[in-house]
Amino acid sequence: MPVPLAPYPAPPVPFTPPTPNAGAQSQLVCTGCRNLLMYPAGATSVCCAVCSTVTSVPSPGTEMAQLVCGGCHTLLMYIRGATSVQCSCCHTVNLSMEANQVAHVNCGNCRMLLMYQYGARSVKCAVCSFVTSAGASPGVDQKPSN
Repeated sequence: MPVPLAPYPAPPVPFTPPTPNAGAQSQLVCTGCRNLLMYPAGATSVCCAVCSTVTSVPSPGTEMAQLVCGGCHTLLMYIRGATSVQCSCCHTVNLSMEANQVAHVNCGNCRMLLMYQYGARSVKCAVCSFVTSAGASPGVDQKPSN
């Protein structure tokens, strides 16, 4: 009696890597309720599911940054390079400082002029090791410099 032959297995399907932006998502803050919204790449506007506000998506290539509002602690998103950002919740004008900017303060002990990264809460003096709160010396230029 003849033995039936098993068919050859199907050749494996070659792996095709996904295209770079297939399914990519970005995020922005809703202009109505301040919730974080996710949207697919290529979208021009996003409708918030919570408050139904339509927020326009920044043009491709626009680099965004985030900061926390000093008045109400809301997360704010803004176009990188802006010098200030006004909070839409409490209307506080927040300075937007880049990571490489520095500020100055006099040491609270020996009065040495200290330089520190903008946004730090305190700075330790390299001369006398005293820790000075950032912004503690009136009359000193505490604006960031590049």
